[in-house]
Amino acid sequence: MVARIRTVAFRGIEVIEVETEVTITSGLPAFTVVGLPDKAVAESRERVRAALSSLGLSLPPKRITANLSPADVLKEGSHFDLPIALALLAEMGVLPGSELLPYLALGEVALDGSLKSVSGVLLAGLAAATRASGIICPLSCGGEAAWAGEVEVIAAPSLLAIVNHFKGTQLLPPPEPRLAEAGSIGLDLADVKGQESAKRALEVAAAGGHNLLMIGPPGSGKSMLAARLPGILPPLEPFEALELGMIQSVAGGLREGRLARERPFRDPHHSASLPALVGGGMRARPGEISLAHQGVLFLDELPEFSRAALEALRQPLETGRVSVARANGHVTYPARFQLVAAMNPCRCGHLAEMACARAPRCAEEYQSRISGPLFDRIDLVMEVPPVSAGDLSLPPPAEGSAAVKSRVLAARSRQKARYDRVCGERPVRTNAEADGVLLEEVAAPESAGRALLLRAAERLRLSARGYHRVLRIARTLADLEGANPVARRHIAEALSYRRLSLLPETQQPGAAARPWR
Repeated sequence: MVARIRTVAFRGIEVIEVETEVTITSGLPAFTVVGLPDKAVAESRERVRAALSSLGLSLPPKRITANLSPADVLKEGSHFDLPIALALLAEMGVLPGSELLPYLALGEVALDGSLKSVSGVLLAGLAAATRASGIICPLSCGGEAAWAGEVEVIAAPSLLAIVNHFKGTQLLPPPEPRLAEAGSIGLDLADVKGQESAKRALEVAAAGGHNLLMIGPPGSGKSMLAARLPGILPPLEPFEALELGMIQSVAGGLREGRLARERPFRDPHHSASLPALVGGGMRARPGEISLAHQGVLFLDELPEFSRAALEALRQPLETGRVSVARANGHVTYPARFQLVAAMNPCRCGHLAEMACARAPRCAEEYQSRISGPLFDRIDLVMEVPPVSAGDLSLPPPAEGSAAVKSRVLAARSRQKARYDRVCGERPVRTNAEADGVLLEEVAAPESAGRALLLRAAERLRLSARGYHRVLRIARTLADLEGANPVARRHIAEALSYRRLSLLPETQQPGAAARPWR
């Protein structure tokens, strides 16, 4: 006789159903786990043996074989402990095997029989919902599984509680889905004195989901501005929160199973490696760009990141996803993030005050770390000048994040209504996601604005991508005003955010002949 219970394996955010089979046969006493397990799965037999001993049960002196099918799929992680333990209890006659068949089970079993949290419970819950199954998981993961919808969730603190539940001596209440607390509480734009132009650029970036680069000397408030961007972004839609939760679940980042309504803000250190940013490693884990899905990826000290890591951002910025190709697997993660970066104009940071002793060579060498193709993918480039002592002595600004957020929400609602009407089933929600064909329909400027854009594109030698990004920004500026057509003033302001060189104009060759600055 063979006892069976289902569980899952993960390949990125893809769920692969795995059947756990346990049989007890005559022969020399042994406990073997087969089915291409990794080290953590192979060690589950020792954890299960100790957990059953803590319940007062001893394994029979026979040959025990646990098979994880399909056998050609690599099984990774400690969440296979619970299905192996439950199938073994069913084979020993402690649990009714027929009642375990409608469930998916996953969880790590401690030596004392308690259940510890594991990653991927939300994905397993969604897979159970599509198969009309229930799910058995640790108590600490119950809130995460409850987000899967109409799924029976048995969230137990220990193996003993599961046994008592199926025997009818203990009732485990269904868990409730919970939301995480907002992380940007207390961060208000009213704390930033001066920098009105930078605040305007931040508002435009939030309204249209545009990428933003802030350039300024040390202490000018670039990081302070970026940290306040989540406070003016709209909350996650339910489907966006669920999509982000799937990534956080497989990465083990859902604390107490709580889904977030606030958009993520990831700010990795500039020493981050290429796999840390885009994903990878032995188990092809999601990287920072996927953990920032539907939110903000803030790269402070942009030129200090490795060149390979920065160049790897180019494709995800265009496609909204990242494919991690390794010899042992190919995994695709969503990566629709908003890039916000900050940098000094040169290595010493004092180019703007003309105090750099090696200008302009210092700035040229420092800025050359950012390639032209990556720079072309940045919609808004804003100079953040140093804050004077007079600005610091002024009272706090009258307008804070609440007022800016109301305008951003209004602009986002106009975009949603427009793209729902124009695109239908196409997943476009913000101006930053619109392609060139769609922009010609929704962001076609008036005659004066088109003439200005054509002259500027020729004079500034804008690429096709740069041309369309100017249109995207102009469309966002019109949405912030509540205007339907894109006017000349919108094109003019959008062009002011495009810049071919980060050097001060007095140090640019031929700067006097350029009327766009």
